[in-house]
Amino acid sequence: MSSAALVASEGKLLGRIGTEQLEIEPLGDLAIRVRATQNSAFDAQLPSGLLDSPPAAPAARLTIAGERATLVNGGLTLSVVVTQRLLGPSLDLTFRETESGRILLQEAAPHLLYPTAREHVPLGGALWRIQTTFAADPEEQFFGLGQHQNGRLNQKGCVIDLVQKNTEVVVPFLLSSRGYGLMWNAPGVGRVELAHNQTRWVLDGAPQLDYLVIGGATPAAILSEFGRLSGRPPAMPDWATGFWQSKLRYRSQEEVLEVAREYAERKLPLACLVIDFFHWSKAGEWQFDAAAFPDPAAMIEELEALGIKTLVSVWPTVNANASTFETMRDRGFLVRNTRGVEAQKLFVDANSDGLVPLSLYDSTHPDAAAFHWERIKAGYLRHGVTGFWLDANEPEVYPTLPDGLLFHAGEGRALFNAYPLAQHRNYAEQLQREGREDAILLSRSGWLGSQRYPVVIWSGDVHSDFAALERQIKAGLSMALSGISWWTSDIGGFIKGDIRDASFRELLIRWFQFAVFCPILRLHGFRMDSQGDPRLGVDFLYGGAGNEIWSFGPEAEAILSDFLWLRETLRPYIGGLMREAQARGIPPMRPLLLDHPEDPLSWQLETQYKFGGDIIVAPIIQAGSRSRAVYAPVGADWMDPYSGRKVAAGSWVTLEAPIAQIPLLFRAEASELQARFLRWQADCDARR
Repeated sequence: MSSAALVASEGKLLGRIGTEQLEIEPLGDLAIRVRATQNSAFDAQLPSGLLDSPPAAPAARLTIAGERATLVNGGLTLSVVVTQRLLGPSLDLTFRETESGRILLQEAAPHLLYPTAREHVPLGGALWRIQTTFAADPEEQFFGLGQHQNGRLNQKGCVIDLVQKNTEVVVPFLLSSRGYGLMWNAPGVGRVELAHNQTRWVLDGAPQLDYLVIGGATPAAILSEFGRLSGRPPAMPDWATGFWQSKLRYRSQEEVLEVAREYAERKLPLACLVIDFFHWSKAGEWQFDAAAFPDPAAMIEELEALGIKTLVSVWPTVNANASTFETMRDRGFLVRNTRGVEAQKLFVDANSDGLVPLSLYDSTHPDAAAFHWERIKAGYLRHGVTGFWLDANEPEVYPTLPDGLLFHAGEGRALFNAYPLAQHRNYAEQLQREGREDAILLSRSGWLGSQRYPVVIWSGDVHSDFAALERQIKAGLSMALSGISWWTSDIGGFIKGDIRDASFRELLIRWFQFAVFCPILRLHGFRMDSQGDPRLGVDFLYGGAGNEIWSFGPEAEAILSDFLWLRETLRPYIGGLMREAQARGIPPMRPLLLDHPEDPLSWQLETQYKFGGDIIVAPIIQAGSRSRAVYAPVGADWMDPYSGRKVAAGSWVTLEAPIAQIPLLFRAEASELQARFLRWQADCDARR
């Protein structure tokens, strides 16, 4: 029979049951961290989403009475009980609301012949297949967990794979309608099963179990405390709230400058111009192709004179024919495969014929990161580049089999999901050393803690259709409830948009209107042209059709231009939202439930949302729709800014939405916001 023991040590609760060790500690004002392992010691080097020195819990209280321990940290209480079972004792965990004693989260009682709710299956060495199971409430709702394309905001009933992929971003923080948050602080691949009979978290191969439960009186309080523990966003540079222009791809220095000059000629505000991939000599050399970009410093100087910042796409891949490849391979700077060839994928590359083998630089290797940064500094930063687009950094491998990868920090299956976090940290720290406070990173992936760096995450290579637009609204709101305040999507979608197609133009307008009310406004895509060159939008190396404001015909241009100026009008308001995110961890774009948890309907609505405290946004998400029913939540009175009509709290209203209009409600008391909107309308009328 196994034995069990509970002891206190330096404010922590240490538990043991057979060979399983538990370490339980309070953090911050409202959180309790649980770690468990079957190894002789915890792995302190495993990537963590927590701050390096998370806030302590000075007011926490721990008591042990025989075979029961109680840990109280603010409004959250954990009881650990030694329970005698047929195969021996188990240590059972239950989290409660301190004041009421109401159960928030409880480990599921195992079968009579099962030892514990925490299962460790040995895989050899220090890795285990680990799962922990909690009792389920069929009425419970789950939000967050990063960005997924399943079309759901409430993830109850879903199985979520915890594996980074293009369009799928693993940020494993879960917000429950029962009044707690759960931070799954494990970078290994696995899944979470949010079933009606059980909630189960699974790691395919990891040295230990590590999660935090966070209590709080409201969803906003829980999210804010999560930010205290894992980090809140830095100050957003003022330029970044403006308009970002991008496409796949600008093939030369002259093309970049032609686009910038055209925006200036048309007197359209442009904050940032993004230079996409294959502008480089070869992947892994991290420098401009001298033939296409003969004088990047002069290019960027002219852009700066026009008030335009420049971001450059950087991939983590290294072409086997690149000048850096042998050095990086021989010094162990590349991610290794546990079997087979060195490369992680075959893909096209600049200045190469056909498919070429590409390896990944190892972002978890300090020396590899330093080597990589020196190339970035020499190839881009010295020319004046403002920031970097970190693309394909899940990391993208073909096929996605993390168990076949070996990183400097450990086996792929144990830490695959933290690759982008290591990259974000490396870049952010180096940019800070260079004094580049205005720099921003645009990233296709992220993990717990990415939000504490100057990182905008976008939703990846999504399709160009209305169904994808609806999914991106829910994906963005899920990211917001995962602590990610800086988020965006490819306006119009990335794949298969034909600039001559009237239906695509309608989609683009509706997507642009939505994006005006997102943290970042960015136009990007791989466009086709049915009346032009058939290679456009098909051949990556060749590039896509035009993707500028004027590329979609005069009617679309007029509408897009108006909404571009609406974004400019709202920038002081948006700047305030960014400061709120920095101070409190409350995202600019958020579901109604975050501001109105007392309103039951706010937990049900998935495609209308708040943009700050004063604006409700209800994007048009169906082709041909020209009106939409919008709910005004309790807690404030609202108004339609287009008509000035008042809308009572707790009521529904049908708002008109001709193609040049997006359904909005403003908080009735937001007089300055309404004045800005009226000035924008007057300016639009004057331009027409």
